[in-house]
Amino acid sequence: MDTNDPFAANFPAPTAERPLLGLTVLVVEDSRYACEAMRLLCLRSGARIRRADCIRSARRHLQVYRPSVVVVDMGLPDGNGADLIAELAQAETEKSVVLATSGDETLEAEAMAAGAQGFLGKPITSLAVFQQMVLAALPSDRRPPGLRAIVDELISPDELAYHDDINYAAEILDNLPNGKALDYIAQFLQGVARSVEDKRMEQAAIALAGRRATGQPATSETAQIAGLIQQRLAKKIAI
Repeated sequence: MDTNDPFAANFPAPTAERPLLGLTVLVVEDSRYACEAMRLLCLRSGARIRRADCIRSARRHLQVYRPSVVVVDMGLPDGNGADLIAELAQAETEKSVVLATSGDETLEAEAMAAGAQGFLGKPITSLAVFQQMVLAALPSDRRPPGLRAIVDELISPDELAYHDDINYAAEILDNLPNGKALDYIAQFLQGVARSVEDKRMEQAAIALAGRRATGQPATSETAQIAGLIQQRLAKKIAI
């Protein structure tokens, strides 16, 4: 399915131990922590991984090659992941398997309606769940033959990747964000904080999202998040 991938000269056959061998996975994800989780899952499964941190970057990738699988985060800095999913689902060229991902599982219906073939709720830590989701959506000739043992290994990304995410959020806040940027920060931090079980940051992000949803001023909620960000940057990781 990724015959236009310039990084792949041939397609080795998948095996029971590495069922995604020969596949290229394009991960459209703004979180470094979530992307590191996907990198580990692909590594354990035998797949190659490419990353795009926004819709614009993903479109550049797709102009060059057609990946076997595209995993699209629903909340991206330059738009709704559902829009990219719809583009991929409606493409007239050879189609990729398209999976959606989000820390907000209420977005699953929107993702599936846009054309996603599966939904991965964050945090994505189960190797078995990831492999089964991809394999279920692949054509039969790209699946490993025969029976295979399902190894329910849990992956654990380096928490320094979370520090990168926190620093990214800090840069957005330093630029005096408008309402749209605050909405983005709220959903972004809610997802990454849940992934590393940073309960204080997750609750602060939920509070910010709640105030924004009702159209009320969110000065105190934004200040709380800014304070938590500074604490985590000062201590590298404080969970």
